[in-house]
Amino acid sequence: MKIRCHTVFKGTAEGEALVTKQPLCLYDSLDPKSGNIINRRHELFGENVSGKILVFPYGIGSSTSAATILEASRCGKAPKAIINLETEPVIAVGAVLAEKLYRQIIPIVDKPETNPIELIKKDDVVKVDANQGLIELIRTQADSLTRKKNN
Repeated sequence: MKIRCHTVFKGTAEGEALVTKQPLCLYDSLDPKSGNIINRRHELFGENVSGKILVFPYGIGSSTSAATILEASRCGKAPKAIINLETEPVIAVGAVLAEKLYRQIIPIVDKPETNPIELIKKDDVVKVDANQGLIELIRTQADSLTRKKNN
C-alpha cells in the first residue's frame, strides 16, 4: 500500500514503525542520549525511537525540540524517518541541522492523502520516500506473525 504525502525534508528510509495517536513534544518526551520516550503521560512511554519510523500526528511545544532531534542524531539515537499529519516547523529544523552538522538524513513527510496513523501499526515495516512524496507499507506485523506461524 502506498500513500502520497508532502515532502518536508528529503531522503529515504525503511524500518519498523513506532506509532502514536497522541501529539508529541520531543523536548520533554525524548531522551536524546538513549532514544527512549521518558514522558510518563505519553502512550509511547518506555518505547525507543532509535532507528524507527516515528509516526505521530504533530509536534507540540518547545523550540528546543530541534535541539533534541539534533542531539539524538549526534548520539545515534534519532528516528530513521518521521511521518506526521502536520509537521511543526521546529521538527523540520532539527532534521536540517542533523544533516548539515552530522550528515545524518532524517526524512520527514506530512499531509498524507490517507491518515497513516489508522493504517500503520507498531512494528509494521514502512518505507518513507520523501524524495517522491510516498509512504509505503512494506509488511504488517500481522503478516510477520502469520509467516512465523506457518514456518
